Amino acid sequence: MLQIKVGFVGYGGSAKTYHLPYLLPVKEFHIYAFLQRSAGPSRESAAPGSHCTVDFPEAKHYRTAEDFFADPAIELVIVTTHTDTHGTFAQKALEAGKHVVVEKPFTQTSEEADNLLALAKEKGVILTVYQNRRWDGEFRTLKHLVSKNAFGTITEAQIYYDFENPPWIKHLSAKKYTPGSGLLFGLGSHTLDQALVLFGRPKSVAAFLKVLRGVESEVDDTFTVILQYETPLLVTVKTTIVSCLPQTLKYIVRGTEGSYVKYGDDIQERQILSGMSSTDSNFGVNPEDEYGALTTYTEFDPGHQKFDPSSKKYNGKFPTLNGFNQGYYESLADTIRRKAPLQVEPQTSRDGIRLMC
Repeated sequence: MLQIKVGFVGYGGSAKTYHLPYLLPVKEFHIYAFLQRSAGPSRESAAPGSHCTVDFPEAKHYRTAEDFFADPAIELVIVTTHTDTHGTFAQKALEAGKHVVVEKPFTQTSEEADNLLALAKEKGVILTVYQNRRWDGEFRTLKHLVSKNAFGTITEAQIYYDFENPPWIKHLSAKKYTPGSGLLFGLGSHTLDQALVLFGRPKSVAAFLKVLRGVESEVDDTFTVILQYETPLLVTVKTTIVSCLPQTLKYIVRGTEGSYVKYGDDIQERQILSGMSSTDSNFGVNPEDEYGALTTYTEFDPGHQKFDPSSKKYNGKFPTLNGFNQGYYESLADTIRRKAPLQVEPQTSRDGIRLMC
């Protein structure tokens, strides 16, 4: 089997936590090169995770973009750098004729995204965005319920991605807003993508951005986005850093035939940060106490719902499907090597950027 030689742009937390644990088990990929500007440390004193040369000594280490993108052996480039450089590095990769995965948010503006889509088409290469939250167990479950018409006609959906006073909020220190900064871009690029996947492009959008971290700043840490559709559907996408709840809210969906309420965050991230391997048999498996509540007028799931005579509804905890971020890279390998349909079309990520700016 001819492996796909992968080159990473950047070697920070994004590459190490959100990409490599799910890419490494996919046999079609080979970690071939890194673009990391800093020089490699001495092997004797270097700690694991401190540099690409420490963790991947057999991979090539480039310190300049010119040398990295000129390497003809690199087939797939994965951009995991700071938000404001995503578009620039994606453009360089496309111009070099390489397939590209761009960490979210895709770009800083929809115009920049449009230019990248046109360039990828011109070069005949694959351009996609790392919308890994589509492989969260919670979202896979909600998507399944929607596809099975569990709710009838959906009239309202609320999508949450909250962090109660997160320790990393101190790094959101800029006072002036620049395109792509703030949690609307940082987290909304996930939740707005989920809304687009489930419901498509809205008729109109309104947004309310706030700063609740106790500093004078133009950079948002809390937001509410309201999407209105041609139908009675109203979708609210929210993030806040102030949330005194036993568990964080995830989804509230209501329709003419049923509803779904889900608390808790994706278990895969917790497991990776705890040191669990993504190949562990328990990886991505949600405990029963984190299942969402499914209520319907007619019985949808005989195995988990019971009829409540007082409300005349069927209630129960619907099992959360396993999270499977590895599926992103498995599907991408299928697209590159076997011409399977691309699972994350860049147009949808572009539409998400358009909703934000």
